[in-house]
Amino acid sequence: MRGSKAMAVAVRNPKGEIVLHTQPLNQKLYGGRTMRIPFVRGLTMLWDALGLGMRSLMYSADVALGEEDAKFSGPLAWGTIAFSLAFGIGLFILLPKGVSALFESSLTPIVSALMEGVVRLLLFVAYIWLIGKMNDIKRVFGYHGAEHKTINAYEAGAELTVESVQRFPLSHPRCGTAFLLTVVVFSILFFAPLNTLNLPLVASLALRIVLVPIVAMVAYEYIRFSARHLDSPIIRAIIVPNLAMQSLTTRQPDDSMIEVAITAFKRVLESEQVGTAAAI
Repeated sequence: MRGSKAMAVAVRNPKGEIVLHTQPLNQKLYGGRTMRIPFVRGLTMLWDALGLGMRSLMYSADVALGEEDAKFSGPLAWGTIAFSLAFGIGLFILLPKGVSALFESSLTPIVSALMEGVVRLLLFVAYIWLIGKMNDIKRVFGYHGAEHKTINAYEAGAELTVESVQRFPLSHPRCGTAFLLTVVVFSILFFAPLNTLNLPLVASLALRIVLVPIVAMVAYEYIRFSARHLDSPIIRAIIVPNLAMQSLTTRQPDDSMIEVAITAFKRVLESEQVGTAAAI
């Protein structure tokens, strides 16, 4: 769980006990001028969230394996991030363009762009669906559901008990799944003009990689805007696909998962003292 001042990670060790780690956040980033600059704040926040998320996974793995001196950072964590970024760019940026390039000679630029976007969307959904079949990932998705339920309960002003939190829904409009789906959809709009430039394949692929941060910044602002205007029927209709996508990345958590989520969230609230916490 992450707030504006601190992040808390709660993990069960091999004895079944909840181990809690709290890390203060960089206030130059979270409370500084950067957070008031549209688009720029999106890129910096997303990069920081990626690092925090990966290090949290590394830390939780160490605790779950019974490591006495669990590390919250290191070369392995950053190496994993680098590999994950490279894998994601290859699978979701380069491969769809490569597939559409096979048919470009017989397609108009717009149709080619739509084909690329459809391939990217299908790959994204298929990837999430496939990894969701793995037992370990199912458990991760269960904790994801526990996180959402806890945040939903807090924002509704409900009591933060296991029984109370279990009554709340699994979906949440600020979920990272919604952000990723938005990036996939927005990439169609941003990459389409490149198809009209008749660039060599290598140059076209390179430009797509360069545009990824820009797409991410716009998607972040869109998610931020939509989350603040949920009272609008238009916004609620627009975010339906984002909420539906979360059915693939969340699972119904058991009570022990809810207990872990509540423990982490309460620690964030203690660190915040005042203010509202936000799900990672």
